[in-house]
Amino acid sequence: MPAQTRTESPSSTPPNLARFNTDPAEAVERALLTCLRSLRWARRLTDHRPYPDLDSLLAAADEAAYDLAPGDLAEALAAEALPALPDGVYSAAHTALSAAHAAYESRFGHVFVIHVDCASPDEALNQVLTGIRSRLANDPEEERVVAADELRRLAGARLRNALMGAGRHCAAGH
Repeated sequence: MPAQTRTESPSSTPPNLARFNTDPAEAVERALLTCLRSLRWARRLTDHRPYPDLDSLLAAADEAAYDLAPGDLAEALAAEALPALPDGVYSAAHTALSAAHAAYESRFGHVFVIHVDCASPDEALNQVLTGIRSRLANDPEEERVVAADELRRLAGARLRNALMGAGRHCAAGH
């Protein structure tokens, strides 16, 4: 069977990757902390530079996020903020989302996080409300696993957006 050759797509080597690979460690860590507020995660990605392409960096980011200890996960979740609702969302949605967030935070001790990719504001709102309501039924350990996965997906999307430039890749999170 012939060996497969990997073809690099133009999006897998963003211009900002060269800077990411060569900037001082402190600057890279600060930038990474805007994607996921875990110092352990940021240091691990910084220490393993250079990355040959975006896919390699995103794979390393995923692996580092999977390896977060409970304390690291708690650190990252504590830094997440409640999402801002899109303009024009009616007040009943504000009330429903606020109540759902309060119930979630009371049950699990941290804000609700979910990765919403390529959704209109109304669809995103529905996904967030549906997600909170369904995840309130989780036991705390099950929810810790789900929240960690959502946080990992958010970090990957934020990292991709940071390197590709805002608006070039559709990703949002709460």
